[in-house]
Amino acid sequence: MRQELLSLPKTLADDVARNLVMVARLIDEDPEEAYAYSRIALRLASRVAAVREAAGFAAYANQKYSEALAEFRAARRMTGSADLWPVMADCERGMGRPERALAMAGEPEVRRLDKAGQVEMRLVAAGARRDMDQLDAAIVTLQSPELASNSVQPWTARLRYAYADALLAAGREDEAREWFAKAAESDKDGATDASDRLAELDGVEFVDALDDSEEIEETGATAAGPGTAAAGTDSDQASEAEAKSADVETGESSRPAEAGEPRENGSDQG
Repeated sequence: MRQELLSLPKTLADDVARNLVMVARLIDEDPEEAYAYSRIALRLASRVAAVREAAGFAAYANQKYSEALAEFRAARRMTGSADLWPVMADCERGMGRPERALAMAGEPEVRRLDKAGQVEMRLVAAGARRDMDQLDAAIVTLQSPELASNSVQPWTARLRYAYADALLAAGREDEAREWFAKAAESDKDGATDASDRLAELDGVEFVDALDDSEEIEETGATAAGPGTAAAGTDSDQASEAEAKSADVETGESSRPAEAGEPRENGSDQG
């Protein structure tokens, strides 16, 4: 990306770089803001492939699939690289065209992908099968040497998770549980919620500890209430007797004013 920006005047290159940095920082936690920065970079340098790619991912994160696909196609034309092929196919899925995504899975570009890209393409193809209610075909699509391998790669957790989810959708719960467990074991970075899905299948229910502590405090306060009231009974009676005595001496009442009855300062109680 730095090399591509060298084709721009230095001041412009710095401005574009700052916006691209913000896209990368915000795309996961605030995709709408990341999208706004990507549009600025695109306006400044639309002929830079890295800018078109960043704009594509920002649009993709905001489910603007048609726009994302257009940006990915532009970036691919500029670079000639096939690296974006899987995410382009997934945009087709997002636009409601799973059959087109499946067709792309059989194109020659897939053979140009590295191992991570080929696994990603397999995930997209399986998703397209599921979009078309072809659950058994989706399961078969995910069955691969990468799935069977015991080595843990960056894609392992997501591949195992997708396989487990497809098995569960097909009603094969025991097998799904096994693969959710394998996904959780390989998911060191928390990229999936495999642990939660596994717990759900095992009937484990998570309870918020903070809510429990608050409930205990409320229960304790309720339990202490009657005792406190009983302890204060004698003093309350003494105070009431003193108030009555004061009424007799002054001729005034210490009771609260009724609604609509004027107070001593002349104001009405609303």
